[in-house]
Amino acid sequence: MIRTNRQFDPASIKLVIFDLDGTLIDSRLDLIHTVNAMLRQLGRPQLPGDVIATYVGDGAPMLVRRALGDPEDEGLVREALNFFLTYYREHKLDHTHVYPGIPQALATIRQSNNGQPRTMAVLSNKPVNPSRAIVEALQLAEFFSQVYGGNSFTTKKPDPLGAKTLLTENQCRPRSAVIVGDSSNDVLTGRNAGLWTVGVTYGFAPQTLDLTPPDVLVDTPQELAELFR
Repeated sequence: MIRTNRQFDPASIKLVIFDLDGTLIDSRLDLIHTVNAMLRQLGRPQLPGDVIATYVGDGAPMLVRRALGDPEDEGLVREALNFFLTYYREHKLDHTHVYPGIPQALATIRQSNNGQPRTMAVLSNKPVNPSRAIVEALQLAEFFSQVYGGNSFTTKKPDPLGAKTLLTENQCRPRSAVIVGDSSNDVLTGRNAGLWTVGVTYGFAPQTLDLTPPDVLVDTPQELAELFR
């Protein structure tokens, strides 16, 4: 069910910015396996998948730090992060897949009411190289003018730098843009950049959307498409 706190006019939207993990792709299992491989490498006990899933969303360094229990030993954190990134590079597509209905939703969203196709981009906190590799491998690249990751800029979401860069590069006003994501990070990014915000409840962190409600909340990719018709 589509739930609206503030309704935007679909015809006015020229740019749609998407989060990646938990919004376009279900990467949960590969992230869980990578974190637990890292913990095994360090001789530490593995963590339940549901716990690891709550650590996702703020980029690889923060995911690693949380999985380690926020240690003071920065050398340990660096060692763990290096292992995580190397392992994930090889295993990022073992189980990761596009959510059913997303390609069709993207095709619908791209078509504007006024005849000009909408521009779409990805802004993730996942490092940019695996983000782009996953988008390419899962045949989503055709939809996006830009794919930016957590190390594309000096700050990550919810800082608005990435979103503001996309506005500038696409010559778009904030009120003509929407950010779509599964967590409060995406909603806060949108608020900080002056964008409309859409939350999806099928992702990794729907509980965070209760505390930081978006302008519109949808439960499925089909509803997401309907919102932009």
